[in-house]
Amino acid sequence: DEFIKLSSHALEHIERTLGALEHDALDVQLAGDVLTLSFDDGVRFVVNAHSAAGQIWMAAGRTAWHFDWVPERERWVASKNGDELMGTLARSVGGKLGVDVSL
Repeated sequence: DEFIKLSSHALEHIERTLGALEHDALDVQLAGDVLTLSFDDGVRFVVNAHSAAGQIWMAAGRTAWHFDWVPERERWVASKNGDELMGTLARSVGGKLGVDVSL
């Protein structure tokens, strides 16, 4: 299934990239189709592939996004506001850690 392939690739990329940060305040765990980012202050960000909706969902703090795959852009984009998954997550994590993050 194309959705599973694309979403798995995105989650694995995020896990590898954020895991390589080696930042003491961040723990990155991928279990199946759920990626959990745990910060040392107890805050968690969750990114998961939602097969039934065909979307990647992200919750960070009190904000949530639903990203759809946009083939012509080759990006996961939130139709609600145009946010892109990798950029949104990089800004959210970077802001939380106080470092520049690039996904």
